Amino acid sequence: MEHLSAHRRGLPSDTAAQVAAGEEGNGTMPISDAARQEVAALLPGSPSDLATTDPEFIELHQDFAFDEVLRHTSLSRVDRLTMQLGAIIAVGGQTEYRTMLGAALNGGVTPVVAKEVVYQTTAYVGAARSIDFLRITNEVLAERGVQLPLEGQSTTTPADRLAVGRATQSEIVGAGVVDGMYETAPADAVHVQEFLSGNCFGDYYTRTGLDVQRRELLTFAILVGLGGADAQVAGHVAMNRNVGNTRQDLLDVLTVLVPYVGYPRTLNGLAAINDGAPAGNGKEQA
Repeated sequence: MEHLSAHRRGLPSDTAAQVAAGEEGNGTMPISDAARQEVAALLPGSPSDLATTDPEFIELHQDFAFDEVLRHTSLSRVDRLTMQLGAIIAVGGQTEYRTMLGAALNGGVTPVVAKEVVYQTTAYVGAARSIDFLRITNEVLAERGVQLPLEGQSTTTPADRLAVGRATQSEIVGAGVVDGMYETAPADAVHVQEFLSGNCFGDYYTRTGLDVQRRELLTFAILVGLGGADAQVAGHVAMNRNVGNTRQDLLDVLTVLVPYVGYPRTLNGLAAINDGAPAGNGKEQA
């Protein structure tokens, strides 16, 4: 770090007051130049009110999220923001989602991709949560003059969604795994497998707007952010490998989630990566 706030550097209290007032040492600004530049690019003219009430928190958060974390990932800005939006929805952070959606749109995420993030979360967090974020998304897009509805991205129909969804599921999960799930399902629970095939995969995974590799990385981010879904996180590590994503891709995504989902969820996600995509296997093994 280039410098710390006045109190953290042990400066006199009057100097600390100057820092908090922005008169010395960037007291209400990100600590590093890199963080300051990234925040300025993504959130121009949108200072947080926390910069006044909690300048040290803003310094710590922005320096970590917009500088230190970014030095450990190779994701593009668009992909990083896309994954973060999914995880923030899963966490349930409506205030931060509104802020980061603005950042994402400023950073090159298209309205279609932003909407696809919300749609994709529905299968994992449920409509009771995703609808709130869909409304926020619509409000932000309308404020920016985006005409709604956007062009539709659905590629299936009520008549073919189950068949196409199961085929898509088999490509991502593995045909043998999917067949086994149907074969071992009790007769009174087969409909749940059909829901997975027709709704989760037929309705959502087959949509355009995101390719299958990014959609699967997004699903990993959503599940990590959701917490309490360790088995599903592990399953989607395997699915990411099936669609061509690597251990490094997964680590890159997990890295940019840390500021928004916290360490317990991050460490659970890391354990799943280490189990399902062990270090040293090489990119060709992903």
